[in-house]
Amino acid sequence: MERKLIVTIGRQYGSGGAEIGRKLAERLKVPCYDKEILRMNSDASGIKESYFHMADERAGSRLLYKIVDTLVPEQGAPSYGADLVSADNLFRFQSEVIRKLAEAESCVFIGRCADYVLGERDDVVRIFLYADLESRILRIREKKYYPEGEESKHICRIDKERRDYHRYYTGRSWEDVENYDLMINTAPLGVEGTVDMILDYLKATGNLNTD
Repeated sequence: MERKLIVTIGRQYGSGGAEIGRKLAERLKVPCYDKEILRMNSDASGIKESYFHMADERAGSRLLYKIVDTLVPEQGAPSYGADLVSADNLFRFQSEVIRKLAEAESCVFIGRCADYVLGERDDVVRIFLYADLESRILRIREKKYYPEGEESKHICRIDKERRDYHRYYTGRSWEDVENYDLMINTAPLGVEGTVDMILDYLKATGNLNTD
């Protein structure tokens, strides 16, 4: 039976992580899961997709977990009880979907703590993408998401949301090198260069057949 390959991508906002993940999946000829997971969560749970969007990559609000770093929410099966649409329960639904997708096929996951959720698997390659702030500002400015001059503010805000989300649900530091197999500065490489580097790494580590 052919060994599966699961790639998880953590990324600073504006580093090109979503585009790189999609192009990597195209080159590997495997599915890429990003915001598609939110729709799958909704389909699997019967909960409106809008609830998952509201909680997407944002930490829960329990004060205890903000004070005590070593505590993380339970990772058991999702509940259909009174806490159905709580942030923690929505994360459990999401984690269940991620685990089922990884069990079924090779794929690429972007964000959503997939590196942690799939921590027990030995067929996962965990990647983190980053870039200097100026490069990220230029990239976001090209997208015209925000009024010119406000890019830095939104980059810092979204990075903080992702950092808090990751710490809240994993108890680990989002940018800690020990959480990943490969960390890449995307600024000097660009999208295609970063994809090439990831593929070279997968081949060099025996995770990708070169036949």
